[in-house]
Amino acid sequence: MCRSLNPTAHNSFFRRVGLFTILLLSTATTILFAAEKIPGILTVPDSLTSPNQPATIEATLIGKGLLMETSLGGEPIELLVAGNVVATAMTGGDGRAFLSYTPKAKGSVPFTVRVGTTPRVAVAEADANLAVWERRNPIMAVEMAALMEDPAGQEPTVTWPGKETEGRRPMPDAANELGKLTQFYYNVLYVVTGVKGVGPNDQVNAQARQWLKDQKFPVGHILVVPSDPEALGAKLDEMHAAGWKTLKIGVGRTKTFAEAFLQRRLDAVMVPEPAKGDVPRKAKVAKEWKDVRKKM
Repeated sequence: MCRSLNPTAHNSFFRRVGLFTILLLSTATTILFAAEKIPGILTVPDSLTSPNQPATIEATLIGKGLLMETSLGGEPIELLVAGNVVATAMTGGDGRAFLSYTPKAKGSVPFTVRVGTTPRVAVAEADANLAVWERRNPIMAVEMAALMEDPAGQEPTVTWPGKETEGRRPMPDAANELGKLTQFYYNVLYVVTGVKGVGPNDQVNAQARQWLKDQKFPVGHILVVPSDPEALGAKLDEMHAAGWKTLKIGVGRTKTFAEAFLQRRLDAVMVPEPAKGDVPRKAKVAKEWKDVRKKM
């Protein structure tokens, strides 16, 4: 004969089951909401300005999905200098935010941009440098390809996918010689030629900055230009129009780089010595980096 369950015990059992169910649903909901936060990729290029002149720093926020990336608009972005928030902005529909900062003294100002408090996007941040240069100081442009040894069968570049640049070795004496040139005289503008299909310019900028830091090159301003042969010349014209008229010499490896300077009656030094036929008329040639200062 089956005995019936005590009513009090019966109610207690269902109360325990109900409490467990509520706790389980609550935990699942919390996990679900946490998981719903979009993984954000925040990128920012280096920026350039003069003391007491505002710099516009452009950050881009992209949502990373399983199948595609999307621009994230309406999200808060913060600019930090020396760990302090100095400017805030919201991303537009294209995922870009523009932050303004006015430095007081010349030098290199490391900064960070990060996603502010938001329920939609996971924490993301990116670092870059703000070059603060006096406009009267001379500027030398250096092609990144001229700083790297050329592995057999590969063009000298730092802009392909993945982490291949971690193994790229610098040209002998390049960091030391460039350090001497920039210690008391030149500001250095590193020129990186982008390659189609390797990601946004901001990511190329960050990759180049890390390589330069790892190889102990002097800090400078990184400029990423498209692979279009006319792109560098257009950027040189843009910088001169913006008042950077002391940019008068370029040290590079490729004929295209040298020609962009020579066509504007600026000096060009090619290093290392290129093959015959690859030296434009009026370009100077240095066999190695130890000879570059003699050509300037």
